[in-house]
Amino acid sequence: MDFPILSFITFLPVLGLLVILLLPKENHRNIRGVAVAVTLVQFIFAIFLWAGFDPSLAGINAESGMQFVERMQWITIPKTPWFGEIRIEYFMGVDGLSMPMVLLTTLIVVVASLASFSVKKNLKGYFAMFLLLDAAMIGVFCSLDFFLFYIFWELMLLPMYFLIGIWGGPRREYAAIKFFIYTLLGSVFILLVMIGLYFSTTDPSTGFHTFNMIAMMDPANVASDSIFGGIATTARHLAFIALFIGFAIKVPIFPFHTWLPDAHVEAPTAISVILAGVLLKMGTYGLMRISLPMFPDSMLYFQLPIIILGFINIVYGALVAMAQTDFKKMIAYSSISHMGYVMIGLAALNPQGMNGAIFQMFNHGTITAMLFILVGVLYDRAHTRKMSDFGGIYNKMPVYSFFTVIAFFAAIGLPGLSGFVSEAFCFLGAFHTNIFWASLSTLGIVLGAGYMLWAFQRVFMGTLPERWEGLKDISVREILSLAPLAVVVVVLGVQPGIAFNWFSNSMNHLVEVVTSSARVAGLM
Repeated sequence: MDFPILSFITFLPVLGLLVILLLPKENHRNIRGVAVAVTLVQFIFAIFLWAGFDPSLAGINAESGMQFVERMQWITIPKTPWFGEIRIEYFMGVDGLSMPMVLLTTLIVVVASLASFSVKKNLKGYFAMFLLLDAAMIGVFCSLDFFLFYIFWELMLLPMYFLIGIWGGPRREYAAIKFFIYTLLGSVFILLVMIGLYFSTTDPSTGFHTFNMIAMMDPANVASDSIFGGIATTARHLAFIALFIGFAIKVPIFPFHTWLPDAHVEAPTAISVILAGVLLKMGTYGLMRISLPMFPDSMLYFQLPIIILGFINIVYGALVAMAQTDFKKMIAYSSISHMGYVMIGLAALNPQGMNGAIFQMFNHGTITAMLFILVGVLYDRAHTRKMSDFGGIYNKMPVYSFFTVIAFFAAIGLPGLSGFVSEAFCFLGAFHTNIFWASLSTLGIVLGAGYMLWAFQRVFMGTLPERWEGLKDISVREILSLAPLAVVVVVLGVQPGIAFNWFSNSMNHLVEVVTSSARVAGLM
């Protein structure tokens, strides 16, 4: 039997959690060491996974396109007078859509574990929740059974709630409850559609209803007389809307975005890094993995409204970011704006836009992780995030400023850094689909440059106030958390083909799934 590498990567943090629970709570050094070691080993195995990944295989809606597959019967409930036999599988695998997200997640949790050294209180509980969150995130990206996917999706709520609510800022309880309620509401919509899909889909190999997401993506397995049978029906459109709301809350897409700034501002630095670097991507990943291939007809039907929502995210997020005086809050709203690029690329439904969307997901994860770590470094020293309190930091903290320049200009989309390529492809796809809304969306580029450069001017340029004369430049540990991200940003900016090789075949196949379904429905 082949080594179950996906299960190992997914559940290794749970093993680390158990080790941490056995350690004395006063032993901070070993607790931190276990957390860093576990995430580092997890990242190393993710590199092995990437090295053995064959990007030429594509098949979003076919098991043949999945790699490192682990599949076995998990839960069996015997037939009753009311229901037939229920079978739920432990089904995991990766393709060109999930592989980049697994690699991104393992990288982000390594740097987040290093950034967590600033946490002082109840360290044992903090890292236990941290590692549980790590396992849940990887599980989401590897699951190919909808029931298993949903378990990991819901499991993320618990550790994130406590990580914000216990270790966050002054308004941590409010931010944690708001995050929990918003996300739980979206999960209810996803649950309803999942149950409907189960009773509509039959696994051809067993003849039973199934939660197998690959089977759900094949129209031949969906009974024509079921609730989601047929093409472009009202029930299918309503199911797509329900899924869209569930995933849109996580992105977040306007008007479901209001939980994000509060969560970011109150969360500890490392949790803000994970929130922006990984959790937001789960919303767009859900749209690509579930909504598009399962309801391609509805995706095309709602294509224009989704492009408009992407435009609103881009421009609204940028305008609100420009109005912020809090350094961290500005970065939080910039995330809303930059996730709008993913939405217009995704909604373009062509190879350029779809490839740009997933590349933007990866790049946004690394760039915003850098930005939140940089904000946290400054806050740990100055205990304020108000940009007007600073000035001239560049002269006092040159190494810190060097990493900030890379992160800021990558976020702006400077050619030669990774953000430029992904944004360019998102716009290429969007212009091909709807030139009017794509043209308006380019305002986000100008506004993004505006608020980023203005923030850099206020914090780093000018004269250093006397009270900051004692500020120290970043430490070796902080450099170790920033350097890998900076290297990725530069390398993928200069040589983006490395990344496109991972996912282009899978993304192109996803476009074919949507367009072929649309032709059958007469929508193209």
